[in-house]
Parts: sequence; structure tokens; C-alpha cells
Amino acid sequence: MKVDHRMNKLRAYMEKENIKLSIITNPDHQFYLTGFKAKLYSRPITLIISESYSLFIVPGLEEVHAREVAQVDEEIVYYEQPEFEQQGTDYNNKLIHALTGIASHEKVGTDMDYSTLSLGKVLESLNFKVIDIGQVILEMRYIKDADEINMMKEAGKLTNLAVRKSLESCRKDITEIDMDAHGNKALYSEVANKYPNSTLDIFVMSPSGKKRSTMPHAFSNTRLLQEGDGLIHSRQVGINGYRAELERTIFIGQPTKIQKEVFEIAKNAQELALEYIKPGVKAKDVDLIARNYIQEKGYGKFSVHRSGHGIGISTHEKPYLRFDNELVLQEGMAFSIEPGIYIPDVGGFRHSDTVILTSDGCEVITDYPRDIESLIF
Repeated sequence: MKVDHRMNKLRAYMEKENIKLSIITNPDHQFYLTGFKAKLYSRPITLIISESYSLFIVPGLEEVHAREVAQVDEEIVYYEQPEFEQQGTDYNNKLIHALTGIASHEKVGTDMDYSTLSLGKVLESLNFKVIDIGQVILEMRYIKDADEINMMKEAGKLTNLAVRKSLESCRKDITEIDMDAHGNKALYSEVANKYPNSTLDIFVMSPSGKKRSTMPHAFSNTRLLQEGDGLIHSRQVGINGYRAELERTIFIGQPTKIQKEVFEIAKNAQELALEYIKPGVKAKDVDLIARNYIQEKGYGKFSVHRSGHGIGISTHEKPYLRFDNELVLQEGMAFSIEPGIYIPDVGGFRHSDTVILTSDGCEVITDYPRDIESLIF
């Protein structure tokens, strides 16, 4: 996937604001701008962009990987082995060397929400005027280009497959983890056979029962599913760095009267949001159309999170569909739509689907039945 147009867009902003360099440390921003993303970031990895060149500072163990995939002009490497001590083992020294030639008091941009205090101290010692450019990059990422949309649609297909295969295995006395594994197995096979030279990212959780399902972000464990359980099966699948999300609330055996009631309210709230979202509406109003419905039914205090979030490179990314976000939505934005209700001693209830905004509405790229009859196992 070509990314030079993204770097050029950032450079245009830098020129307008007279920013001499941008120093970017957020891995997802780095991937967006260069195509490179490491598996772990326990060692500093830094992208530097000027008006005329770009470079990565990377540790030695990422040298080959960065050279292979990063769309930058130069690579600077620091090592952590005695055989390469002469080439340099100190990240800060490499960083300071890369900044040579930038006069003190010049403007330098950083993604401040992710930058470390150590980086801040280096920039302070060089007397730069530090400007936050993190929000600018986030806003660049709001609207997906054609390549990103196509990749997200592929991710949607894979997410649909994984949810279907996991739920086919759902039954009493299977563990949460075992249920997840059925979808994972299908994903590995599908990607290996149909997506050559691709990367796969899997996120899945299936908290079950009256207590665990009220925890929106609880990892799956070895709890056995029991008769009467409700659970929220939550899936994100990423292919080549882009992802889609699909979640369904399901039941082991017949749900109780209160489970049926709250399930329908959560489902209807999500469908209201899906019908409403389109370019030109405000982010807050997508949340409020779902939230107001839940409040009217008497469960407002149990709806503890926003009705949706942006999605693409990151598992959760801005913009957020929250009651106080005045942002006007635009074509090309992508969201997970997921109002939830979590009631102590009853359980959690949440469906989620991924949508991409089109000129006159949205395209839902995930697909599994939402009705309660299809979700009883």
C-alpha cells in the first residue's frame, strides 16, 4: 500500500505552520505514514519527517524489517550487542545526531499524547519549540482512502467467518477460550490459503455469565459455559494492518424474561444508530439516538460507554461517537456501532457492527444475525 501521499499531506501542514521537523512515536501513526509497524515497542522506535526527507531510528533487531517495509528515505540503527558497539548503542545519541542542523527555538512537532518524558527532555535540552501534531495525524486518519476501505472490507469478511465458526461451536460445558479457538482456527486456515504474504491480527473475548458479561473488556478465560448464561462474543480481525469488529450477545439455553427485554432494547438501540449514521450528522447525535432510547426504557444508568468508536488501524481510534462530540461526520469515516447495557446480576448486552460512511449513508461490512432467535444455543 502506497503511503507517500499521507506524508506529503503532513508536510503541507508542517509548511503552513512553519514546523521544521515532526518526531512521531505512536506505532499506529508510524504505520499509517510509512507502512512499518513492529510487533513490540519495548525499545524506542522513532519516525522523523522534514520538508525533504524522512528517517526511522530503530533498534538493531528491527533493522532488516524496517529496511524491508518502511517507506522512508533513511534508516538509523542503534545496537545492543558488543560486536556493534562502535556503530552506536545509545538511542538518545542517535536521536540528537538526527536533529543536528535544526536551530534552537525552531518549531518541532511531536505526537504528545504518545511521546515520552525522555523525548521531551531531549527536545527541551536542544531549546526547540515543541508543537503537538498528534491531533493533526489523527484527523488525517479519520477518512479512509480507497485502499484502506478495501482492506477493511476484507477484514470484515474474515470477522464474519470467525464469529460464525466460533458460534457454531457454542454449547453448554465448552470454555470461553475453546469457543474462541474455533474462530481462530478458521481464520488461520482462511488467511493462509487466500491471502498470501499477509499479516493477521486477532482480538477476541467472550466473557460469560451474569458477572463476567457486565465487564465490557474482560478477556476470555477457562470458565465453562452454563445453562442460562448470556455472553458477549467480541471479535476484531485485522488483515495487513486494517481491521473490522463484530460482536453479538448470545445465550446458552432459553433466556429469562429480563434477559429478553434488555437484549431487545440493546439491539434496537444499535439498529437506530445504524439507521441514523451518515455524512453530515454530528458524532454526538449518533450516540444520543441510541442513548435516549435506552434512557426512555429505564436503563440509561446501565449504558456506561459511548455508542461507537472509530476503527481502522487501531482497535479503538478517534473520532468517538460520544454525547459531547460536536464533530460533523464525513464520507469515508469508519466506525464500530455498539451501544451496550450492563446490569449487575443480570448480565451484559451489546451488539457491534463495523460501518463505512458512504455519500448517502453507510455500508455495514460485518454480517451476522442480530435477532434473539438466531443467538440462542
